[in-house]
Parts: sequence; structure tokens; C-alpha cells
Amino acid sequence: MVKTVTHSPLFNAKILAGFAALLFACAAAPEAARAAERTILLAQAEPPVVPVVLPKVQTVNESLEVAGNADAVSQVMLVARIPGYLEKIHFEDGAIVKKGDLLFTIQQDQYKAQLQQAQAQLEAQKIARDHAHLEVGRFTALLKQHATSQVEVDHWVYSEKTAEANILAAQAQVDIAKLNLGYTEVRAPFDGQMAKHLVDPGNMVGATPQSASLAQITQLDPIYVVANISSQQALQIRTNLDQRRLTLEDLHKVAVEAALPDETGFPHRGRLDYVAPSIDAATGTLYVRGLLPNPGRVLLPGMFVKVRLPMGKVTQSATLAPQKAFQEDQGGRYLLVAGADDIVQKRYVKLGSLVGAWQVVSSGLDHNDQIVVGELWRISPGMKIKPNPVTLDE
Repeated sequence: MVKTVTHSPLFNAKILAGFAALLFACAAAPEAARAAERTILLAQAEPPVVPVVLPKVQTVNESLEVAGNADAVSQVMLVARIPGYLEKIHFEDGAIVKKGDLLFTIQQDQYKAQLQQAQAQLEAQKIARDHAHLEVGRFTALLKQHATSQVEVDHWVYSEKTAEANILAAQAQVDIAKLNLGYTEVRAPFDGQMAKHLVDPGNMVGATPQSASLAQITQLDPIYVVANISSQQALQIRTNLDQRRLTLEDLHKVAVEAALPDETGFPHRGRLDYVAPSIDAATGTLYVRGLLPNPGRVLLPGMFVKVRLPMGKVTQSATLAPQKAFQEDQGGRYLLVAGADDIVQKRYVKLGSLVGAWQVVSSGLDHNDQIVVGELWRISPGMKIKPNPVTLDE
């Protein structure tokens, strides 16, 4: 038997309303999707706003950057110049000392006695000379009275001359004794920093070469920076100078700049101190050395440094681009610039010297090119952009 189910008019109205809502939603969904798609395409069509800058145009003294090292101007091993027991050390390991500061004291009693002995010998010879001088006068007077012989006069003249010679020898012994006594005090030969001491008090020092070394002192201010430039770079500098050879006075006027690997720019400045007279045949490089003030002892011997040297050439109206804008691929270094109709172009460039955060571009860039300096991760050649001129901090 089939059971018939009947519904009230209110229930049937609800069902019809639900079907109508479902049909309306299905009809509206394609239109919403199309609107969203149009919004996405419109957003994609809008060119991105990208920061750009114009190149700098200025006069540049071209320079050369090479890797180098800091090196001590003076580094001395302090030694005991006379034998004796080490009595006292007057510094702490690693201390900063001044020229003339007392560093070590070696046993002095023996050398004080030797000085007194030498001084006594000197006084004895002076007395002998004075006595001989009196006798020469006395016997010369007697000779005039025919009361003595010429032999006696000559004897006392000889004695006086001998005493004068002995005085010179005795004075030399006094000077030697004073030197030896002075060697018992080892003093700093210049301002510098001490290394650790090598001998403890109570040990015998100076008796053998092996026992003579006491400690090392290093001068840190000023300090050298040394580097090697290639023969091609040396030839280019000579060409820039029109083959003119610099005198030593001219050489010392050449500026040298240096920086540690973690430093920005070149904060350490000094002058060129020495250039080797020949190219090293083994390496094909030329040795150069600069002298820099180092009052804060920031540079230490052996540190790797970046060294900047002038190339001897001044470029008028040089074109510079910010370093942050450069990129590199297999073709070399390049810039992205906003060309005609704000279409991004890829420009391979040839670079010159650094000037702070900017670098000279010798070819591949015009003065009016807009260089892309931001959003580089999403910009590619051929893309249209909306340039936004900005100012970079120096």
C-alpha cells in the first residue's frame, strides 16, 4: 500500500523560496568571478612605482683600491747587553709605554763597583801627571843652574806625557763602566706597546745570546700600510703622470687612505712613504708603503686593510652611479634604467674608481638616465614602471 504524504501550504512556500535563492546564487557567481578577474588584470596592468635617481656629474680624482696589510713602523726585541741577574720588571704585559720608561733592572752592584774602580784609576793618573809636571819645572830650573843633567829633565817630561796618555785610557774605562752601569736599566726606545716578558726576575740574563732576549716592543702610532700593485696599474699611473718621475718630496705629498674590512669608506688617512724602485719579477707587482697616524691604535700590525691610492688623473664631468644599484651576471656589471616610455632597460657598464657610496661609470650610462635603485627583486628589462625620483643619503 502506498502511503501518501501531504504538506501544509506554509511548508511548500519555504521550499520554493529556497530553490529561488539557490538559482539566484548560481546565476550571480560567474559575474562575481568575472569582476574579481577584471580587478586582478587591472592591478597587473598598473605599472609599479619604482624609486630612481639621476647620475651624479662631478670632478673626480681617479683612485686605485688594492688589498694590503698594516705593518709596524718599529718592532724591537729588547735584550740584555751585559750579563747579570734580572732584578725587577717595571711593566705589565701588554702595557702602553712611553719613550724612556724603565722596563727592566739588571743587577747593578758589580757595575757600580767597576765604575768606582775606573774613576779611582783616573784620579791616580791625574795625580801622576801633576807630579811629573812639577818635576819637569823643577829639573828644568836646575838644568839652567847646571845642577842636573838633561837626562833627568827628559825623564820627567816622558813621565808627564805618559801620565797624560794614561789619563785618556782611564777616562775611556770610566766611560765604559758608565755605559755598562746604564745597560743595567733597559728602557723603552720609543712609544709603543709591550708584548709579554720572556724572562722572570731572578734569572741570569745576557750571558749567552739565548738568554739575552727580554721582551718585544711594537710601535703602533704611526703605522705602515703596505700593498702590491700590478705592473699594469703602475704603468697606468706613470702614463697619467706623463712619464714624470716623482721626487721624494713629491712622493710624501701623495695621499693614502685605508679601511678595515668592516669599515665604511676610508677613515684612515696618511701619506705615501715609499715605493719600491723595481717590479718584483716573481709576482709582477710593485711594492708601495703608506704612513698613517694611528692614535687610537685601531690598526694593528698584520691586519688586512683596503688601501686606496690616487691614480694621478683628474676626470672632469665624471658620471657616477650609486653602488647599491649595480648588479652582475655572466655578461658583467649592469644597471637597470628607465628608458623611453618608462620601459626598463639593462645597461652593461664599465666602472671606474669609488667615490664614497658612488662609483664612476666610464661607459654605458648617460647623464639623463634614471637609475633604478629600489624594488630590484621584482623589476626586469622590458617592464613598464612608474619612476619615483628619490634622494640618496651620502
